[in-house]
Amino acid sequence: MRIAIGSDHAGFDYKEIVKKHLQEKGFEVIDKGTFSKESVDYPVYGEAVGRAVAEGEADRGIVICGTGIGISIAANKVKGVRAALCTNEYMARMSRKHNNANVLSFGARVLGIDVALGIVDVFLSTDFEGGRHERRVNLIMDIEKK
Repeated sequence: MRIAIGSDHAGFDYKEIVKKHLQEKGFEVIDKGTFSKESVDYPVYGEAVGRAVAEGEADRGIVICGTGIGISIAANKVKGVRAALCTNEYMARMSRKHNNANVLSFGARVLGIDVALGIVDVFLSTDFEGGRHERRVNLIMDIEKK
């Protein structure tokens, strides 16, 4: 599985830790930046990861900023992206099972790294249930056509 990952300056340290964690587990990681702690604009990196997922360069994405809010909003502006801001493993599990989320977002300033890594692992190991949820995801995706 190919994972696109991106962050702003606030999420940079967590991005580097998550990237290493994923590589150790055998995932191919596509780093969309940022590449330092120098102040940057989070929408740039949310969009970059969103586009990587929407265009098929990556199977899933992970975006990180201070709270996870702004970067998830930016990623969700990309057609085809369903970015889920998750603060615990249950949210990550349900974002995959029921919403078929393809981008995970979280905040480096609101989660401990061990919690964040647990969320990442659950997000990447949980499958979409389909069934009644397929219709609902399709309704969400239909909004982009209006």
